[in-house]
Amino acid sequence: MRKMTRLFVASLCLMAMASCGEQRKQVVYEEQGPFEVFSTPDKDVVPYRIPSITKTSKGDLLAVADSRPCRADIGYGRVDLHGRISQDNGKTWGDIFTIIEGDGIMVDNDPNKSLTAGYGDPCLIADHESDRVLLLCVAGHQVFFRSSREVPNQVAIMHSEDGGKTWGKPSIITDQFYVPLDESKVGPIQSMFIGSGRIMQSTRTKVGDYYRLYACMLARDKDNNFCNFVVYSDDFGNNWKILGDVNVPGVPSKGDEPKTEELPDGSIILSSRTAGGRMYNIFKFTNADKAEGSWGECAFSGAENNGVTAEKNSCNGEIMILPVWRNSDNKKMHLALQSVPFGPQRTNVGIYYKELADASDYGTPADFAKDWDGRYQVSNIGSAYSTMILQEDGQVAFFYEEDTHEAVAGGGYTMVYKSLPIDKITEGKYSLIH
Repeated sequence: MRKMTRLFVASLCLMAMASCGEQRKQVVYEEQGPFEVFSTPDKDVVPYRIPSITKTSKGDLLAVADSRPCRADIGYGRVDLHGRISQDNGKTWGDIFTIIEGDGIMVDNDPNKSLTAGYGDPCLIADHESDRVLLLCVAGHQVFFRSSREVPNQVAIMHSEDGGKTWGKPSIITDQFYVPLDESKVGPIQSMFIGSGRIMQSTRTKVGDYYRLYACMLARDKDNNFCNFVVYSDDFGNNWKILGDVNVPGVPSKGDEPKTEELPDGSIILSSRTAGGRMYNIFKFTNADKAEGSWGECAFSGAENNGVTAEKNSCNGEIMILPVWRNSDNKKMHLALQSVPFGPQRTNVGIYYKELADASDYGTPADFAKDWDGRYQVSNIGSAYSTMILQEDGQVAFFYEEDTHEAVAGGGYTMVYKSLPIDKITEGKYSLIH
């Protein structure tokens, strides 16, 4: 395992904020990593893929990834889910443990007999206010490109009541996502799955006992177009609904694996994988409690508009928005982060950033998509999927696939963790409000 620790001074000094009577505190970060949470040391071992990470209400980091005895996606055989926990902001990690195992049993054209073949492509969220953790994943024996409404790839849900240490049995909730779209203009959809990585929990909207959850689905519609919907749950994942009009996907075509985040005004930003960059759209609420509102006009972000650029690749990444100080004038604002492999192809994964100084920076999807301010490269070699969350200590926990040991030919990557201060990502231009 590789591990590197060094101190990083995130702020310069105590700075008086005369305009608002506030003070900025000096923060010293202890940067961690890179650390191989799930290693694929050579192409002959069972490989890992698909990173997912969350922070529990106690501040622990829970990392989850596919362990792939079949060396491929769900639908090609057995896939298991493994977990690992850090209780000290990534300095050390506990033992790898199995969350659930697939059995690899493949029964063509009978999904009811093959629900347990594999479990993969995890997405996670730990509740802000309790020890509960939710995991959604793809389950069964169907390949996304070959499945149909009659024999779909399945969606499984699992809950942990102790911060991810132990898990209940999976439940299949596939119909919650397919049935609402059966009579829509794009339906019936032929296949779908929830985008892996991070489920987003609102900091604003609470209905009943929980703050609302948002996740994104990639759907292959009746005309074989790839489109994206956002789904939400007000009971911590037991029941899900489509956000907005079922006839209007957030990304109607040319999208792929999607992610979502909450904008500073409470709107929902949808970020979708696409060739050369990202597709963005924004859902603006007329009534947030009732989840009423509408989507804007989808916009591409890439080299042509100084946006998020993925040179010669299309890859899963993560979006996150954080409150920051702009260090040049001590102004409070928000910062958008978007991870992708910079390329060419799936190499050089890193993080783009864009300041959201006021509402004009995200007034429309096109506004959000253009003119990103900079980027920070995390990996210098082959690297692909990535995700990130904010740690208890105010650093970004970045969790990504890397060809650390040149083992991609074996069907996987090493899942690498690294903690990053906002100051470092932005070359000192911004600091987290923490």
